[in-house]
Amino acid sequence: MPERGKLKVALAVFWSFFGVRKRRDYDADAQDLTPSQVVIAGLIGAAVFVLSLLLLVYAVMQFVT
Repeated sequence: MPERGKLKVALAVFWSFFGVRKRRDYDADAQDLTPSQVVIAGLIGAAVFVLSLLLLVYAVMQFVT
């Protein structure tokens, strides 16, 4: 997959996490992206989000104790 395609999938998933997708962008993504691309990018995005939260909690706990 070209780099531009990976970026498009990542941005689609990123904005979908926030729930602020425009209808025309959603329609364009529905035509261009495959479900497997979106699922894989969603899993990666969720893992990065959870790991970021864990790192943040760990850093805060280091300063508290």
